[in-house]
Amino acid sequence: MFIDELSPIFKELAQHPVSFLGGFFSGVFRLNLADDPVKSWLDKQTGSTSFNSATTEANNGKASGPQQITID
Repeated sequence: MFIDELSPIFKELAQHPVSFLGGFFSGVFRLNLADDPVKSWLDKQTGSTSFNSATTEANNGKASGPQQITID
């Protein structure tokens, strides 16, 4: 019963052990892939700089902080 719930985790671990353990490690230590030390290391490993930060997309070009709204 409990093993049936964990079988997808073991399946992914067996198929892609390096990427699975890397994701597990970053999740345990709460590493953000957009932070500079991790981002620069990933860029060196992959040889590309195509990673976009999710925070810039969430702001949508607007200033951060409190904003005033009017309700009719």
